[in-house]
Amino acid sequence: MKTTTRALFGLALSVAAMAAQAAVAVPAAVVADGVPEISDDIAAQSRPYLEFRSAGFLGWNPADRSMLVKTRFGSTDQLFQVARPDGARRQISFENEPTPFATYPPAGSPALVVQKDVGGDEFYQLYRLDAGRLTLLTDGKSRNWFGAWSHDGRWLGYSSTRRNGTDADLYVIDPRDPSTDRLVATVSGGGWNISDFSPDGRTALAINRRSINHAVVAEITLADGRLRHLTDPDEAVSWADAHYASDGGIWVLSNRDSDFVRLGQLDPRSGAFTPRSPETRWDVTDYALAPDGRFVAYAINEAGVSRLRVLDPAHGTVRTVEDLPAGVLHWSFGQPLQIAPWGEIGLSLSASDVPGDAFSVDPDTLAVRRWTASEAGGLDLSHNRAPELVEIDSFDGESMSGFLYRPDPDRFPGRRPLIVDIHGGPEGQSRPGFLGTDNYLVNELGIAIFLPNVRGSSGYGTRFLNLDNGPWKREDSVRDIGAFLDALAQDPTLDADRFAVYGFSYGGYMCYASAVHYSDRLRAASCAVAISDFVTFLENTQPYRQDLRRVEYGDEREPDQRAKLAEISPLRNVDRIRVPLLVATGGNDPRVPASEAEQIVEAVRANGGLAWHVLATNEGHGFHKRENRDYIFWAGVTFWQDTLLGAAGDE
Repeated sequence: MKTTTRALFGLALSVAAMAAQAAVAVPAAVVADGVPEISDDIAAQSRPYLEFRSAGFLGWNPADRSMLVKTRFGSTDQLFQVARPDGARRQISFENEPTPFATYPPAGSPALVVQKDVGGDEFYQLYRLDAGRLTLLTDGKSRNWFGAWSHDGRWLGYSSTRRNGTDADLYVIDPRDPSTDRLVATVSGGGWNISDFSPDGRTALAINRRSINHAVVAEITLADGRLRHLTDPDEAVSWADAHYASDGGIWVLSNRDSDFVRLGQLDPRSGAFTPRSPETRWDVTDYALAPDGRFVAYAINEAGVSRLRVLDPAHGTVRTVEDLPAGVLHWSFGQPLQIAPWGEIGLSLSASDVPGDAFSVDPDTLAVRRWTASEAGGLDLSHNRAPELVEIDSFDGESMSGFLYRPDPDRFPGRRPLIVDIHGGPEGQSRPGFLGTDNYLVNELGIAIFLPNVRGSSGYGTRFLNLDNGPWKREDSVRDIGAFLDALAQDPTLDADRFAVYGFSYGGYMCYASAVHYSDRLRAASCAVAISDFVTFLENTQPYRQDLRRVEYGDEREPDQRAKLAEISPLRNVDRIRVPLLVATGGNDPRVPASEAEQIVEAVRANGGLAWHVLATNEGHGFHKRENRDYIFWAGVTFWQDTLLGAAGDE
């Protein structure tokens, strides 16, 4: 069985060996504290796996029927137009910072609106893009978020925290004339935004998202800002993506009277909800209404896989689109499904062999057309390993599952090391999409990767989602990781003496917590933009996020909850971490401040432990600049080679 001394000795040997080799340069904005020099060989061998691109569908241009996508040809994601399926991508934005979201109005003269931040700070601003240049539409200081276009394409509705930095008030603006910007409703809470405008433009729907399972639908009279609740504010029900129907009703996603989220209609007078999607299991994740109301496209999350369906509202019939890859709707901002004025359904999707590409579907024939074929560094993506579904019963009998990517047994025979990669959220979900750079770990280093869905993950119903809420249930999800470690240790193709954990964001907390509870069963832990102390995290995260996070984790202002949050925080249990750590963080992170990383690195080192710390000073909650992402990936490869494959791993 391994020991901490052995692991540290192996790391020291590896660091000494690499000192004599050529090393990659540390990017100008990165502080690499305690990280050894990274061999040029690692960069050269892995480089093809870093060259993949993905194309994220953002919408349609009604003027010329082209598709708007984002992709990366330089350091950051920028905007491109694609005129036809399999057409060339024509770049239309040229920023140093990523441009993660943009949208055309559904009608009227084109006015492309862009939402972007600076340095990952998430204080998003709205801009109008003309001939490659941006014109600022918002105040340049607060957090602003696109909501919806009016049906005639003149008005854009959005939310902004400019009044006090906390509450997301509701605004409208004509992007062609920034002087038209006006406040239409003052609200309380950071989860508000405009969801749709009525066809006549007199009212708008707004949603206040208090938590993943508690939201409120309201209607605003735009002339005077009068706000009327359409659902009970005290009813703990999820409501999302509300849109006016042609018959005067309201289409919406909700889990009312169901364990799963369904697509249905809300009666604005009685508040009654009528489901229209027939599925009794699996969440409806996204939908879009045809402009003429004759069909609705919607996606369900079937055990992690996105299934696209087309509903005929008049007759209730549902057809399934069969010719899309078996993968996951691929998006980060806005609506992943959009229907063009001429009826074509647009989306982007990723799978084990699709890095993320844009597709369209004919609503009548259900024929699929692929608009982009993203480059993958010359690699044959058909060689990527498809995941296997692993199902277990946890410590208390709760059923749960995850996805296991095994290396090719012909190339890597015998028992292989394993990284357990824990998703964030905590209401996220591990789904069988494209592994990205981690394909290098599986395909070239022979490391298996397991993506678990512990209690609290979305996609498995409201009851399952709520099983980790509050400080007293929080560590039950950590115990789920222990149950997965037990089950995977029995797999004859995996080496239980070479298991490790990785986690990002809340998954980073799970990474630290796993190192606290299971150091005797792990070789290493790599934890990125991670919560190390729930109390300091809740005190220091941005004000517009605090109430939303307190619903999930607990309220640090309440003495009993504060005490429990402190008790379960990895920082307060650092003496139990006996494996090497790799810690990565963004200097501008508004969600999990960089201080969360700094304090645990200092504590681990003070306790005699080993911690590599990578700080990207020009990034936020994630790493979006190419040079930073590459360096952090190479640091990770070095870390895994040292702890899982090097002198500390292979005997």
